Amino acid sequence: MLIGNKINLKIMEKKDMPLVKDWVNNIDFIGDFEPITQETLTEIEKQYESLTEGQWFFIEKKDGTKIGYVAHYLTGSKQTEIGYALHPNERSKGHGTEAIQILLDYLFLSKSIKRIQAKINPNNIGSQRVLEKAGFVKEGILRKSFYSRGEWRDTAIFSVLREEWKEPKILTKANI
Repeated sequence: MLIGNKINLKIMEKKDMPLVKDWVNNIDFIGDFEPITQETLTEIEKQYESLTEGQWFFIEKKDGTKIGYVAHYLTGSKQTEIGYALHPNERSKGHGTEAIQILLDYLFLSKSIKRIQAKINPNNIGSQRVLEKAGFVKEGILRKSFYSRGEWRDTAIFSVLREEWKEPKILTKANI
């Protein structure tokens, strides 16, 4: 478990996939900016099992309540990328920013990574604020890069470089 100030990150296991399935199939949970998908438990489990170079974590309150997830993985071009989502009732409380800061600390402290990127819908101002507070810089817009909810949409790409991160914001050797 990665211990933060207000939240912790706990590695997901295969037995946790039913909750993940419920979340990703819930339009309220995924919000207005993600594609609408409906995936079976088998499909979710296959995604989990195929993630050989990455990890999924639950975002948990200190009492163990699961309020979202964060993940890191390698893209097809071998770039380290992160993704995340929070339960609608837990947004705008600083949990997303802290989860991303914990994940950045963990990745830069434990892996030889030069750059970490994230892709979001450019209209998702809340997610943009989370990334910027965690030290990410907006690099640009990938125009008409994915199809969602009946139209082609743009993607904003953000990144943080190791030299921009400089030092842990939350994690220390004691809580890794």
